Amino acid sequence: MVALIGGCSSGDRERQPGDPVTQEDAHALAGLLHRDYTHAGADFVVTAPYGKDTVLTLTGEVDFRHEIGQARAVTSFGDGRADDVRTIVFTAEDLWVGNVPGLPEALAASGVPGGTYLHRALTGGHEGAAPPLVDAVLAVLLDLSAPGADEPGSFLGAGYTWQGQRSIDSRLTSLFGMPQGRTVAVGASDDLLTQFVTPLAGGQVEVTVTLSGHGPRTLATPDAAQCAEAADHPELAARFGL
Repeated sequence: MVALIGGCSSGDRERQPGDPVTQEDAHALAGLLHRDYTHAGADFVVTAPYGKDTVLTLTGEVDFRHEIGQARAVTSFGDGRADDVRTIVFTAEDLWVGNVPGLPEALAASGVPGGTYLHRALTGGHEGAAPPLVDAVLAVLLDLSAPGADEPGSFLGAGYTWQGQRSIDSRLTSLFGMPQGRTVAVGASDDLLTQFVTPLAGGQVEVTVTLSGHGPRTLATPDAAQCAEAADHPELAARFGL
């Protein structure tokens, strides 16, 4: 593994933010997503501010190998309303939403006694429409893993730049600018992906994914007896914001 050491001189000149990535950088970046895969999982915090003063925050853990995760999803409003808090479980194709006040009672009244989760398929949008924000955010998270490394040469002369170093959650990282307004922070001592920032919705939303505690996770989807299909209960899905 090649440790990224930002700020060191290159030749006779000190590195400056905005400099193109070096061959050493390119090798480390080429294996970045593959290292997430080989470490199998991680804890994560995802933030996605949207609207005027509203922020979606997901805090949880993900199994990159099996593309499954769980999180506490909090939507915070800037207008004095109480936070919307719920639990989500997700795969690359499915989303379960639970721990929502009033949902078990509503499901029981709709003929699903013992139900605690509503389930629906994740969507990439339809008829040209943008996908729901949570779907887009989860796609960003699950895409931070790959079963194989990239070709280092693809990072050279392609708009990737070194942007200096910064501390993220007390971890020193090397920061890199990427095409399409994205940035990535890589652990300076271990080359592990620490933070990824990308615009969504035509630049209207900026999603920040912070990873820590890389290592295997054992996660499972909810038991079928606890779940109801959102498509079978559209009024509940609308009422509880699914």
